[in-house]
Amino acid sequence: MIERSDIVDTLAGLALFADLTRPQLEAVAHTFEEEWFNEDQRILRQGLAGSAFYVILEGEVAVKIDGERRSTLGRGDFFGEVSVLLGGPPTADVVAARAVRCLVLSGPEVEGLLMTYPRVMFRMLQAQARRLQQANRWRS
Repeated sequence: MIERSDIVDTLAGLALFADLTRPQLEAVAHTFEEEWFNEDQRILRQGLAGSAFYVILEGEVAVKIDGERRSTLGRGDFFGEVSVLLGGPPTADVVAARAVRCLVLSGPEVEGLLMTYPRVMFRMLQAQARRLQQANRWRS
């Protein structure tokens, strides 16, 4: 397990948390749990299970919809937010493309994080807008 100060330093370098002060980053680091996933391990299952928000610290995941790979996410990216925010099952499978180290926040705690740190919410919305824009390009 990595020291919390190392996690704070890592968070400081991620776009999602770029607007937070050091004390805020320390508070955020204490709300997340750290998890590791092996290559080819399914993290989320489309339509079935998922109730957490994940931030990738190391490694890569493949996002698959109906078995078709749609994107790859890496360091600083996040996933699981759609099912948490909408209260439904995941809209995609998320599988570790190689060993992955994530910070994980349980679904019920996500709203508190976003309301406490509105700049994190804003950056999450920006990332979602970029994903939507890419998805629209992919379809055309």
